[in-house]
Amino acid sequence: MSKDWNKRTKLVHGGVRRSQYNEVSEAIFLTQGFVYDTAEQAEARFLKTGPDEFIYARYGNPTVAMFEDRIALLEGAEDAFATASGMAAVNGALVSMLKAGDHVVAARSLFGSSLYILEDILARFGVEVTLVDGVDLDAWRAAVRADTKLVFFESISNPTLEVIDIPAVAEIAHAVGALVVVDNVFSTPVFSKAIEQGVDVVIYSATKHIDGQGRALGGVILGTREFIRGTVEPYMKHTGAAMSPFTAWIMLKGLETIDLRVRAQAESALKIADALQGHPKLARVIYPGHPSHAQHALAADMAGMGGTVVSFDIKGGQEAAFRFLNALEIAVISNNLGDAKSIATHPATTTHQRLPAEQKVELGITPGLIRFSVGLEDAADLVADLLAALEQA
Repeated sequence: MSKDWNKRTKLVHGGVRRSQYNEVSEAIFLTQGFVYDTAEQAEARFLKTGPDEFIYARYGNPTVAMFEDRIALLEGAEDAFATASGMAAVNGALVSMLKAGDHVVAARSLFGSSLYILEDILARFGVEVTLVDGVDLDAWRAAVRADTKLVFFESISNPTLEVIDIPAVAEIAHAVGALVVVDNVFSTPVFSKAIEQGVDVVIYSATKHIDGQGRALGGVILGTREFIRGTVEPYMKHTGAAMSPFTAWIMLKGLETIDLRVRAQAESALKIADALQGHPKLARVIYPGHPSHAQHALAADMAGMGGTVVSFDIKGGQEAAFRFLNALEIAVISNNLGDAKSIATHPATTTHQRLPAEQKVELGITPGLIRFSVGLEDAADLVADLLAALEQA
């Protein structure tokens, strides 16, 4: 497999393992276990003395391995471990490397379930967690300590689209020997340069752009081979959050078109952000790819494009936001993102509803905030749909 291939070639051909039948499309090895020719061979498989020695689907599977190899090749990582969901990836990456007494510094602006893992689960088992304003580098410097085990943040935060300065935070963390763990969903694998920018562990919810068509849950953890096979794999294979072979096949098919899809979605997102700027019914429009974004230059430098999500704050609060949502004709109301269909979400009452009111205020998750995941529809149709719905707000 050539690492010199360009991205789209890697996305079509990376990691392929053909059976004796030389199939064109990747094979689905829909099996939970594997047969050994002899008892001695079974023993050797469990000792892992050779390559591709699959023993049980919780430990590994040929179809899943193809997905892991392909996404690792795309990301520029040495290895990957595929998981049952994006949150299984977040949980697996963090819990597999932490123990009681460890210290974690994390950005305050995170997906609600990630905050639950940090504030409820890890804290319950004796891990000390310090939350900081992710865009404030002085806050990171003040929070990290000599005993900090890792730092964790979303490269572009959900749902307020703050952009974290990855190289700067990585430098701060590495100065005290801490690992840098990043949820990279909003940056997408297409625009990501996370590993070359200093990230040690990259996490994706494959449910989002990798599948990209609303079919299956999945996640993936990427990093060095030593970390993936020595730290993540033992935890994941014993706790059971492995990706299924059929899901891995779906994700392989999604990777073939992800570059085309995400670039088209990002282009439409910029058109939408531009069309919404200055609208009298909006208090603010947030899109990292638009010059109006406070961190536009940083987003352009780190990823090149602003991603597939536009957020905006509707004047009039929740009542106006609900009227807007109910008036949409093309975009659907749901809580996923990165889909071929445009999706509108009201974070305050759905994805981040469990957060206390004061925490929502602190994070900028207002009653009028809408997270709009841009799909593959015609950009002009989406703009018209949004403008018409805003008239109802």
